[in-house]
Amino acid sequence: MAGIVVIFDFDKTIIDYDSDNWVVDEMGATQLFDELLPTMPWNPLMDRMMRELHSRGKTIEDIVECLKRAPLHPRIITAIKSAHALGCELRIVSDANIFFIETILKHHGLMDYFTEINTNPSYVDEEGKLRIFPYHDLTSSPHSSCPPNMCKGLVIERIQETLAAEGKKRFIYLGDGKGDFCPTLKLREGDYVMPRKNFPLWELISSNPLLVKAEIHEWSDGEDLERVLLQLINNILDQEEAQMIPVDYKFHTIPISTHEPLPKALPVPN
Repeated sequence: MAGIVVIFDFDKTIIDYDSDNWVVDEMGATQLFDELLPTMPWNPLMDRMMRELHSRGKTIEDIVECLKRAPLHPRIITAIKSAHALGCELRIVSDANIFFIETILKHHGLMDYFTEINTNPSYVDEEGKLRIFPYHDLTSSPHSSCPPNMCKGLVIERIQETLAAEGKKRFIYLGDGKGDFCPTLKLREGDYVMPRKNFPLWELISSNPLLVKAEIHEWSDGEDLERVLLQLINNILDQEEAQMIPVDYKFHTIPISTHEPLPKALPVPN
């Protein structure tokens, strides 16, 4: 396996929508959601919405069928499969919930490509109602820049620590939202971050580029994500292969890359 760990956000990164909003909107509960949003944190609000849908007679099967319709760009499916085939370890760090994520991944045949999914826990209770809980204790929020239920930066630090014993790893982090900025700051030189262009993560990085040690490569849609991700992976693999070639051999050969050149890294504004 290559020493590359690819970490995906889920909402608006793997799928082209927010899975929470998708279920609420598709099942006709948007008005109540909007009324309650100013009064509750997001994670407890989603648990409340699942109770509401259950009281309206919506079954867990209805929710599953709704999730199966969530938009997922076909090129993101091929990007995930290609990255895995190249030997990368794939993980998810998401502020969605495990039921939503697993349902969508299973529907598209992608579950087995990920070694770990870090997200809010959820389960179907004895009444057939979906319950959603916070990843972190809501009373011990680590800092104000992350939602109280999940700090992705703490998750990234744990992943970095657990993989340290396996030797040097290169991380590629893909995300779109404000909550993806904290884990971006945990990346190191030699790592990469792929923010979705014109989304909150991209805007935060553009405003604070000197805080980010990782190399920045933006993307816009599924086709763009696949192209940039696979070029980054191939570049890393080429570098690793070059380091393994004996010095004398290097002097007598001129390597020819078959890969298209990467787009320039995001410029640092003055």
